[in-house]
Amino acid sequence: MTQEYLVYYEKGANNWSAFCPDLPGCGSLGDMLEDTRAHMREAVELYLIDTAKAGEPIPEALATTVNIDEFDPDHESKEYFMEWLPVTLPQSAPFKETTQAA
Repeated sequence: MTQEYLVYYEKGANNWSAFCPDLPGCGSLGDMLEDTRAHMREAVELYLIDTAKAGEPIPEALATTVNIDEFDPDHESKEYFMEWLPVTLPQSAPFKETTQAA
């Protein structure tokens, strides 16, 4: 099963950076945009796997916008890119049905 998360990319002086507003602390860097996109997909999928392993619910993809002023208040970067990044969700734990004795 897949889910699409909003990802924000920003061009720096020597690289691209990326983050996902729905997954706090989940980000990535790369020399080129395509590298950063691939690294970000891997970062999001690992974040979701670790979240599932910890028994926590998978965060919903709720973000629809990013406030650029929050991340680049002086507008130093002039290149931004946002996309809905499709990622594979981790397999959920098998549902264990319980029954009560009569």
